[in-house]
Amino acid sequence: MKALLLSTPGTLEVADVDTPTPVAGEVRVRVAACGICGSDVHGFTGATGRRIPPLIMGHEAAGTIDAIGVGVADIAVGTRVAIDSTIFCGDCEYCHTERENLCTRREVLGVSCGTYRRHGCFAEYAVVPRRCVYPLPDAVDFVSAALLEPLTIALHAVSLGDAGPQTRSAVVVGAGTIGLAVVAALKARGVPRIAAVDMDAARLDQARRLGASEVFIAGDDAGRRAAEWGNSSADTDGADLVVEAVGATASVQTAIASVTRGGTVVLVGNVSPAIDLPLQAAVTRQIRLQGSCASAGCYPEAIRLVASGQVDLSGFVSRVAPLAEGPDWFERLHRREPGLVKVVLEPYLEKP
Repeated sequence: MKALLLSTPGTLEVADVDTPTPVAGEVRVRVAACGICGSDVHGFTGATGRRIPPLIMGHEAAGTIDAIGVGVADIAVGTRVAIDSTIFCGDCEYCHTERENLCTRREVLGVSCGTYRRHGCFAEYAVVPRRCVYPLPDAVDFVSAALLEPLTIALHAVSLGDAGPQTRSAVVVGAGTIGLAVVAALKARGVPRIAAVDMDAARLDQARRLGASEVFIAGDDAGRRAAEWGNSSADTDGADLVVEAVGATASVQTAIASVTRGGTVVLVGNVSPAIDLPLQAAVTRQIRLQGSCASAGCYPEAIRLVASGQVDLSGFVSRVAPLAEGPDWFERLHRREPGLVKVVLEPYLEKP
């Protein structure tokens, strides 16, 4: 089969590799669409240490089941599915308590970090456990289905932040794919006032489309301005909830500056392995810092929201391109070409 192979750090090539065969409990998916995640763009250079070559990346994917392994009896060949990027065992303590994102034997599609290597979905076919695929209704096309994975991450993050109609104001720092999905998730959960912070005006326009009522250009005083906007009473000094979707020192500091005393900052972004944390501000203002990893049980809700039209993330798909153009699109995303947010690759789309 054809696959987009990370052969050395920073080098992607379309290569012929063996087509995988599902073993007991697994299914093989003929990949129809796979989104390029920001973590792929940051990781393919070797900077994060989580994309060690040789590796087939790609984890935001959907397609059609074309083969099933022994023991799989509850899903048929030909079923259209979305793929959960978190490969969990289903047997450990975390899996039994609906925290499969923390599975003791967790792997992630398209990630190689030293302790494991799991090839992903920038390929014509991918093999995953049956428990990691979710049937799609006809109303959800494959490009939209590829965006379900970032939406599940957003839904998990806002759940950890107890977001709902009682959340008087929420700020999202970072308006990339995950940040935009967080805005949509907050809106779907009934949060009445949502603001977004980013350095890219076009991305902030997308945040408005998805439900943000206010936006702020990132900068030294973005946290202060967002905090002033987030005040909901004479006694608060910021937003009730802030979701940080970048993972760098400046953005985390903006997030902490935006939240009210006793509020919650959910940390989703992880571009940097370490940051400078304003510790005294977090301690003396009793801010809850909550990490958020992947998602757990969020696919049914995400599918329902997209199928019903309540959430539509398709507007920030900048381009749908053939797999063969993958190396070029990675370079353009890495250069932060203006106007690019999400690029989706289709293995069977012919190159023009």
